[in-house]
Amino acid sequence: MKIARFSHQDSIRFGIVDDRDLVVLDGDPMFAGFETTGERVPLVDAVLLAPVIPRSKVICVGRNYREHAAEFGNEAPTEPMLFLKPNTAVVGPGDAIVRPPQSERTDFEGELAVVIGSIAKNVAVERAAEVVFGYTIGNDITARDLQKRDGQWARAKGFDTFCPLGPVIETEFDVASATIESRLNGEVRQHTPLSDMVHSVADIIAYASAAFTLLPGDVILTGTPAGVGPFTAGDTLEVEISGLGVLTNTARNA
Repeated sequence: MKIARFSHQDSIRFGIVDDRDLVVLDGDPMFAGFETTGERVPLVDAVLLAPVIPRSKVICVGRNYREHAAEFGNEAPTEPMLFLKPNTAVVGPGDAIVRPPQSERTDFEGELAVVIGSIAKNVAVERAAEVVFGYTIGNDITARDLQKRDGQWARAKGFDTFCPLGPVIETEFDVASATIESRLNGEVRQHTPLSDMVHSVADIIAYASAAFTLLPGDVILTGTPAGVGPFTAGDTLEVEISGLGVLTNTARNA
């Protein structure tokens, strides 16, 4: 099922997407389950928000598609290359991506995002699916010039608005059969099957949970395929994953 976090009549709520309506839930389904209130809100009357605000962290995987690693002159790592974004970087569908004055080049990177649903530590690969609440779409915005200048990625990846997520969380999703496509002002820039990932979702969860405890609401961005590139103020960025929908954001300067 598709779960949305939305704003309606000055209230933030959760709902199950049912055709053109949202079936309103009694609370955050990650903690309160799927009890409904009996209320339905038309999708056209709701504003979709980031479907989850990570309680502690956004875990990202670098160079997880061989062709993306190659386009920057790198090899795909033999183990997942992890880095973190702060949860303050998260914005939702339709929100603006703000290009900071410190950077002259900001890049889009469309990615599959995994939402963790339970406390997880030292998770075995074969049990990784048990700790997944669902899947959504992410855009790992990067200040590319700062990434090269700093020598590490925290600032370049961590500015406010640099982690768009949405539009919804899908609790039942087949990674192996899906494709990801990123578009800049309608022009396709990335188009790749998710099966091209070097390290699978299960492998990433196992590897990350061996390093630090995963908490409900944590998000894992699983890496981006080849085709990333710069965008400027006024541009529209779309990331589409079959079965998950389209995440759309526009860019502006700070």
